[in-house]
Amino acid sequence: MSASDLVRPGTVPGAPRETSKPRNPLSRARIERIADRTVAAFGVVFGLQTIPTAIAQQHVLVQPWGLVMTAVIFGGIVVTVLLAILQRWVKGAMAVLAVLYLVAIVTWPFVVSDPAAFTADKPWIWFLCNVFTAFAAVAYPLWLAVVYTLIAPIAYGVIRALPAGGGVGAELAGLDAVYAIILGGAILAIIAMMRQASSGVDVAQSQALARYATAVRQHATEVERVQVDAIVHDSVLTTLLSAASARSPEQKELAATMAADAIGHLHAAEASTPEDQSLVGLDRLTERLVTAANAFSSPFAIEVQDVEVHSLPVNVAEAVYSASVQAMVNSMQHAGGPEVARSISIRGGSPAATVHIVVRDEGRGFSADEVPAERLGLRVSIRDRLAKVGGRARIESEPGNGTTVVILWPSSDREQEVVE
Repeated sequence: MSASDLVRPGTVPGAPRETSKPRNPLSRARIERIADRTVAAFGVVFGLQTIPTAIAQQHVLVQPWGLVMTAVIFGGIVVTVLLAILQRWVKGAMAVLAVLYLVAIVTWPFVVSDPAAFTADKPWIWFLCNVFTAFAAVAYPLWLAVVYTLIAPIAYGVIRALPAGGGVGAELAGLDAVYAIILGGAILAIIAMMRQASSGVDVAQSQALARYATAVRQHATEVERVQVDAIVHDSVLTTLLSAASARSPEQKELAATMAADAIGHLHAAEASTPEDQSLVGLDRLTERLVTAANAFSSPFAIEVQDVEVHSLPVNVAEAVYSASVQAMVNSMQHAGGPEVARSISIRGGSPAATVHIVVRDEGRGFSADEVPAERLGLRVSIRDRLAKVGGRARIESEPGNGTTVVILWPSSDREQEVVE
């Protein structure tokens, strides 16, 4: 298995995919629902006001066509309201009714039996003109809605100027048509602006989600990169260096143990996922650390306190375990031989943190300023790994006075310190 096998940026769990289209157009969908119901209610209000006039004018219309026209128009408005409440086929119903209304205007001269009755009173279809221009504004594309908003009032104006519409003359008929065009245009403009604004919100939402998806992938890739770097240094590279320099039986035994641990780390990294938030008991983590400490050729004095009642996420436990083992490996490699006193203290539920681990030796020690930049043990294997899970490492060391590595989780202060 290679490092590239562990990093799969394209398949990061939970990262949403980028898309150029709005993935969940909440704003536009909400505006469409509001427009459907508002315009349907608008039709009901004007329809109720028009019903008395329509009934009063039935005696001057050719029957049964006058009743059929009235029933189709008002029945269609009622059906549209019901569909708007159910949010089913609303725009289709409005589109059909807008066409039927235009047909009613065009055929009006053939339905009128007494044109003289409309000299003083407007035909009842006039009072519904802007209801159906509003229906067209909701149901049709913008260009077609604009055409309808012009054609329907103009058609009514022509009919109004004819004898069947009352023969009021071009001036009064033109005023009625212009009034309907202005009101219908205002309704159309409001609906168009609301749609444009909501579409802008949806596009902004889509772009924000796309940027978030990119950030999620980049973050997950960075987390996995640090994980792989730490595994390569902690396990693979350290094992190879230890095996190359092994001379005594104890050193060879240590190298073999480290090789087995390296294989285990690689398998664990492949099986784990960033979303794994299951908990593991601190006592289980302690058992692993005790086993690791006892596997070294130079013994570690072990102190355990209050680990039975605490737990932590699996990814945190792995980070704490790896950082602690790396601290012990560093002590074995750099502090001196078996004569150097070494210890590890594991405490749970301290005032500062849930997990408090101290790895200490009385060996050579070092100066932080003299550690080469290419040495990754402190930066990658301990500090970065703990920082990624919300922990902190404090390293205290002086030449000739040994080294102490303090591992804390969680950390109220993410800034990691090196005290020389």
